[in-house]
Amino acid sequence: MSTVVLDISAPQAAAARRRRRVRWTGLLYVAPAMLLVVVFFLLPLGMAIWMSLHAWPLIGTHRFIGLANYAAAWADLRFWNALKFTALYTVVVTVAIFAVAFPLALFVEHPRPLNGFYRTAFFLPVVVGFASASLLWSWLLDVDAGLFSPAAADLGLTDGKFNLLATFTPAFWSIIVMVVWKVAGFTMVIIMTGLQAIPTELHDAAKLDGARAFARFWWITLPLIRRTLALALILSVTGSVLAFDQFYIILRGGPRNQTLTAVYWIFNQSFVSFKLGYGAALSVVLLVILVVLSVVQLAVLRPAAGTR
Repeated sequence: MSTVVLDISAPQAAAARRRRRVRWTGLLYVAPAMLLVVVFFLLPLGMAIWMSLHAWPLIGTHRFIGLANYAAAWADLRFWNALKFTALYTVVVTVAIFAVAFPLALFVEHPRPLNGFYRTAFFLPVVVGFASASLLWSWLLDVDAGLFSPAAADLGLTDGKFNLLATFTPAFWSIIVMVVWKVAGFTMVIIMTGLQAIPTELHDAAKLDGARAFARFWWITLPLIRRTLALALILSVTGSVLAFDQFYIILRGGPRNQTLTAVYWIFNQSFVSFKLGYGAALSVVLLVILVVLSVVQLAVLRPAAGTR
């Protein structure tokens, strides 16, 4: 009686070669992106951490001082005040952006006449750079040559021309309005994308069951766009924490240094006082704060188990 021996080593070796080929092909495709991340993020991050451990003047030799820059940051009242103002600005502007972007997304989600025009008009300010938008609003807010103050005086809304940038409250809300005008269209597009991904059958079934509009919005729309809202929220919070252009171009930190943001103070220490090591330490601290905020937001907005 003869025995048949099956040689399965050859197919297994071929399968292993295919897996390796697929793996290396995938790595080849992602290599350009990985190179960009290494060159433009990891290397600068490592350099910033290294600089933060040194007294690093603009001219002259640097000197290793360990964690002294971080100790100085802990005792820097101006930096803490800048962080407090940045937190206030982030909360207010994020709420304002979503308060405008969410209704706009609901408005342009469904097909209607001139819907393409509405979407383009709402999104158009996004394509304007922040520096250009800040220069435009700097002119609009000018007390003499601008638009708002002379127009309010001509309409009798104010007793003569009124400088919106002279005191904190009107200056702060002027920046809020400018940023909402500039950014709300971008957040609108993100939310609209999430809304359009919801199957219409779910809303139709809820209507047949007698669910009203608010109930459908609360129990269907909101749970299914939590990931989209998380993305929009993280982008909005990150951009607000890193706010610089509008405060530098329009307000220059005024009035009376009341609108100094964290990034503005880092810029001041790095490129005005030329304390590059200390500025790098402040940057690392701000990066840690951003990472913590992002992790907290993802944890809060993570979909519950069983939801998509």
